[in-house]
Amino acid sequence: MGLLPNPFRALIIGSSGTIGSAFVDLLKNNPSCSEVLGIHRQSEHSIDYQNPDSIESCTTALSLEAPFNLIINTIGVLHTSDWMPEKRLDDLNTEQLAELMKINAIGPALTIRHFSKLLDPKNSIMVTLSAKVGSIEDNRLGGWYSYRASKAALNMLIKTASIEWDRTKPNTALVAMHPGTVNSRLSKPFRGEQIGRPAQDAVADMFRVIENLKQEDSGSFVSYSGEKLPW
Repeated sequence: MGLLPNPFRALIIGSSGTIGSAFVDLLKNNPSCSEVLGIHRQSEHSIDYQNPDSIESCTTALSLEAPFNLIINTIGVLHTSDWMPEKRLDDLNTEQLAELMKINAIGPALTIRHFSKLLDPKNSIMVTLSAKVGSIEDNRLGGWYSYRASKAALNMLIKTASIEWDRTKPNTALVAMHPGTVNSRLSKPFRGEQIGRPAQDAVADMFRVIENLKQEDSGSFVSYSGEKLPW
């Protein structure tokens, strides 16, 4: 039996994005989910990783809505209008590396710190979307320096926090999850529409894994298929 209770309350972080909005739609139609809330940069209680103070202020604003049994963080960035993933070492630059660390590692880590206060201490799960390319052991192709490094840093932060949670939150699981290639703005420049799958299918796959997570899965890096991925 999984850790997620029935019924459960959920919070989706980054709910204006392709994957985040699909999670909100999925859970609104799940009879086991009694309530799902979504937050993003323009929501009433906004969260914006360009403004780290918004993470704590958003937590404070949501404290009256707590506790939640499931929190899923879908925020992440691969490219912007200013730059694309680096193909070679000569493309590496300070601005891009710092920006991806801020959005893909520092923001999610601070979210784990603050939003953990909103979790139900009896039964809860916190999922942060990562990426398989953040696996150091699985890196066979190279390239994408900033994105790989930021996701590897995120994975370490999640693993480290999960060890602390084993002592302080024994009924809570903290995991990193790889969503696979999804048809979205993030994947579009990389043939995402050809090799990816619809967001609705992706979140359905991920939720099947989530609803079967147990406390002993805390500190894992898992794929949408349920496969345990190497760090």
